[in-house]
Amino acid sequence: MSTVNETVAGLHAVQACLANDPERVQLLWVQQNRRDGQVAELLRQAEAAGISVQPVSRRELDQRWPGLRHQGLVAECRPRPRLSEKDLEAALTGLALPLVLVLDGVQDPRNLGACMRTALAAGVDGVVIPRDRAAGLTPAARKAAAGAAETLPLYEVTNLARSLRMMRELGVFVTGAEADAPTSLYQANLGGPLALALGGEQKGLRRLTRELCDQRVHIPQAPGSDSLNVSVAAGVCLFEAVRQRSV
Repeated sequence: MSTVNETVAGLHAVQACLANDPERVQLLWVQQNRRDGQVAELLRQAEAAGISVQPVSRRELDQRWPGLRHQGLVAECRPRPRLSEKDLEAALTGLALPLVLVLDGVQDPRNLGACMRTALAAGVDGVVIPRDRAAGLTPAARKAAAGAAETLPLYEVTNLARSLRMMRELGVFVTGAEADAPTSLYQANLGGPLALALGGEQKGLRRLTRELCDQRVHIPQAPGSDSLNVSVAAGVCLFEAVRQRSV
């Protein structure tokens, strides 16, 4: 496991980190003029957990983390253990009705974070991404995830096709979402053990991923409209699965 600290920035992400893994937080940087109630509560939690707090100016935060929208809060944390295909298999084995989100080559860290935020809201059991040629959990991804990156399992697999085969062997139905898929999302059966696969921003699902899908679905859209952002598409598909499971 890497010993390089992770950067967790933004109110919701830092809140989630302190609530779920306070022992990971080594240092909390706080903008000096932030005195609102939510920040005061964070400082109380940090003090109770024995976490050092460093008050600094907004300018210093911007200089230390250029381009990061930190909202005046940055936590330096020990890295979480990286979850692999073996961890995914063990987790799925213990679930009666798993719901997994598979992201096949999403390149923009903000899209990864937004997908994780949506997945957490939908009750997803884990997100699966390829270890190579895809966005990872950068500070920007964590910020966009708004706390989901600190609570939702993220499985980084070396061979996505092998992971998809493993899920199918465990009885998980793999559904791929593509604009030219033959079946409407609203005609598909999403009620059982499900892995929902979405492709990257430009190329969509890769050929082998597409071939390993048990079914492919499209989201009906108005004529002439552009394709949906991957995080929006993930939300539409995941919450249709949630709706079907609720009835």
